[in-house]
Amino acid sequence: MLRALAVDDERPSLEELLYLLHADPRVASAEGAGDATEALRRMNRALESGPGGPEAIDVVFLDIQMPGLDGLDLARLLTGFARPPLVVFVTAHEDFAVQAFDLKAVDYVLKPVRKERLAEAVRRAAELRGAVPRIPVHEPDPDHLPVELGGVTRFVAVEDITHVEAQGDYARLHTVKGSHLVRIPLSTLEERWRTRGFVRIHRRHLVALRHIGELRLDAGTVSVLVGSEELQVSRRHTRELRDLLMRRP
Repeated sequence: MLRALAVDDERPSLEELLYLLHADPRVASAEGAGDATEALRRMNRALESGPGGPEAIDVVFLDIQMPGLDGLDLARLLTGFARPPLVVFVTAHEDFAVQAFDLKAVDYVLKPVRKERLAEAVRRAAELRGAVPRIPVHEPDPDHLPVELGGVTRFVAVEDITHVEAQGDYARLHTVKGSHLVRIPLSTLEERWRTRGFVRIHRRHLVALRHIGELRLDAGTVSVLVGSEELQVSRRHTRELRDLLMRRP
């Protein structure tokens, strides 16, 4: 089982990468670092822990262009370790591929990262480290959604989500306690949670029916109250929403 460290100064990219790594059955653990300095501190702990220790890191998924010490510099420093980790570069730039492979990189993955492409990089690293996939491979828990916060994976219960807001290729999950950004299109969540009481009310919003407190009509404008937040309902979704609310137990 691989123990991974992902390094990227862009928080959405880091969260997406960690999400995909956690979903791979060959990855036992995945931590995040926001820059090379933080990554070096983490790797020093791995060095002190030893190859079989609890702090060990097998593979580093490394962005290249970062402020301060860049990814290539960090990779060069890692080659000086007694047992250096494997390195997979994950970058939006094709120009550094030759330098990356001169540093004996396992793979060179271009952003935006595709699940299948990252899985191939993990496979190569797993073969080099002799990692074996977990058997059986379980389907993702339908009642919880993994989210990344400061390099730590948390599992948000679907029933706690009040509404979801589209933010480009990402979606922001809102709960009573806060919000979390995930790299999942709103349309995907709409399809996945249709039978769980979620309804599209606007091109930007998906709402859990059970968390709607009020339906408001004001001069032809329709909105719903979800907790303390008022969300507009588009005209095309108004009829469906009213029908669903009327049938709600």
